[in-house]
Amino acid sequence: MIKFAFATATLAFSVSFALAQDKPAPPPMWQQGRPASLADSKLAPNPGKMTETQASEVPLDKLKLPKGFKVEVWAAGLVGGRAMAFSDSGKKIYVGTRGIGRVYEVTDAGDKRTVRVVVDKLNQPSGVAFQGGSLYVMAIDKVLRYDGIEDKPSGAPVDMTKAFDLPPEQHHNWKYLAFGPDKKLYVPFGGPCNICEPPTKEYAQLRRYNPDGTGKEVIATGIRNTQGFDWHPKTGEIWFTDHGRDWLGDNGPEDELNRISKPGLFFGFPYCHAKGIPDPDVAKGKKDACKDVTLPVTTMGPHAAVMGIKFYTGDMFPKEYQGVAFIARKGSWNRTKKFGYDVVTVKATADGKNPKITPFMTGFMDPKANSFWGRPAYISQLKDGSLLVSDEQLGVIYRISYGAPKK
Repeated sequence: MIKFAFATATLAFSVSFALAQDKPAPPPMWQQGRPASLADSKLAPNPGKMTETQASEVPLDKLKLPKGFKVEVWAAGLVGGRAMAFSDSGKKIYVGTRGIGRVYEVTDAGDKRTVRVVVDKLNQPSGVAFQGGSLYVMAIDKVLRYDGIEDKPSGAPVDMTKAFDLPPEQHHNWKYLAFGPDKKLYVPFGGPCNICEPPTKEYAQLRRYNPDGTGKEVIATGIRNTQGFDWHPKTGEIWFTDHGRDWLGDNGPEDELNRISKPGLFFGFPYCHAKGIPDPDVAKGKKDACKDVTLPVTTMGPHAAVMGIKFYTGDMFPKEYQGVAFIARKGSWNRTKKFGYDVVTVKATADGKNPKITPFMTGFMDPKANSFWGRPAYISQLKDGSLLVSDEQLGVIYRISYGAPKK
């Protein structure tokens, strides 16, 4: 009897194991929302370059800028480098990553820059911010604060994860961080899908916290995936970029540039996209899907992957660039003909009227070959008025300066 029971249990285990083996693995997250008509599509996210690129290997001669502007490699060796945060002294810049799980420290010695790894093996620590002598690092599932890191480079971090109440889903949950004029830390939490009704209300929103994680406020909702925001130099209002959904074809819905004129606004996800396009999946049968939605200042192109935004406030560039928004478009994957892979300017009135998009830094992409070599991601401004642009694909930071052409 014991032998029979054992044989029966073994058979049941074998059958269940075989069934488990036969069950197909779930599709990757980036395929979610792909229609059956595109089941054979070869489109997929562009793989990052996970090895170091030397400054001498960067094809600077391919980059194009307006007359009088110059570009150079300011720092290299930052594999997967994305968002940048200046230390209080301005002598160090901290750089977050996604795929490789690192945060870097770049020390500026004037004539050269050195790079070291602050922390490794985190879960997509793209969010970095600096205030009051402390570096804040935010990954999918962890928040770390490095106090006095400029003077104590090997100091252990303070784990602040519990205070920030992080939601568990990973998709679109990598972060961009910034301290606002109010000294609060602003943090986005993207929609946990390509397109869906979020399972809980803690997604598709922009929050702000006190530096210690207390005082959580949700200041805007309906935000699919913002990877960059800045405060307008005249109004103090937040302007943010937002990625449109995938798998609705080559031409839309377009990415967005939005403006938060007051707390509590709803920006449409998942029901309404771009300048008032109801979602054909989630909003099906829903009347007035775009009612009460705050529409964008401007759309930024289909599948452009708009990232960092920086309002220019320096003295180096010509006067017509004062208050203009510089925006990095990392470039498309969910589009047959590649689009983006550049830095553009957006000039508009302080209340978001009459926006005009102008190419500024191009040459990362070859339209004829439908290929790219670089992916600009974030923009920062140095004290001298020059701009830094991170290239996530090559792991370098460019410096853009201006010198009036000689007569």
